[in-house]
Amino acid sequence: MRYLLHLAYNGANYCGWQTQPNLPTVQQTLEQALSTLMRTPIAIVGCGRTDTGVHASDFYAHFDSPVEPEPNLVFKLNSFLPPDIVIFDLRRVADNFHARFSATSRTYQYHVSTCRLPFAQGLYNRIYFTPDIDAMNAAACVLMEYDDFTSFAKLHTDNKTNICHLTEARWDRVGDTRFGGGEELVFTITSNRFLRNMVRSVTGTLLDVGRGKLDIEGLRAIIEKKNRCAAGVSMPAQGLFLTHVGYPELGNGD
Repeated sequence: MRYLLHLAYNGANYCGWQTQPNLPTVQQTLEQALSTLMRTPIAIVGCGRTDTGVHASDFYAHFDSPVEPEPNLVFKLNSFLPPDIVIFDLRRVADNFHARFSATSRTYQYHVSTCRLPFAQGLYNRIYFTPDIDAMNAAACVLMEYDDFTSFAKLHTDNKTNICHLTEARWDRVGDTRFGGGEELVFTITSNRFLRNMVRSVTGTLLDVGRGKLDIEGLRAIIEKKNRCAAGVSMPAQGLFLTHVGYPELGNGD
């Protein structure tokens, strides 16, 4: 029988989602907890592979089990797991459901602030200039015209294609300006799939537009070069969140 976990985690203490030898990862931590509580080896498959330090407020993982989980397994898991991982729900799904391949959309958000946020340490990236959000939103619209994002992909990966179909890309002002008179900005981007480091490099490139280092035509040139070296810097992991994974079968698809 196949089961689906809905969870969230703060990635600060983990070397990403995927299990790695001798390194702490979310997948390994969760598998150990499940195997202990269910008294049988459990292997889980996640909806994606977040990098070291990246967070997820909406994450799914499936596993197969020869025995039916106890009704209070979610409660037991939350008692057993470290406090930076939380399980929201456990449900039975069809045997052909796949946490990764059944997903039709994914949404990421990147948080930046022009001032220090003492109550959000490790959850945003501070920038030391006031960006032009209108210019960045105009540039974000340009992204929607393309589907080949080779210029924003990490080099030397095993991607079979660098094609991604974006359905959303925008900047918003959020929060308030109590701390130092600055502002908090969030970049939201949705696609059917993402390349490794894509969101962080897109964010860095759009911030170059926001500080006047790059214009719209320059952004087009970067995209059309299909060369990672042409794009902006990859932003630090701490500001990045996976915030939504869409599944038509679960009624939360796009």
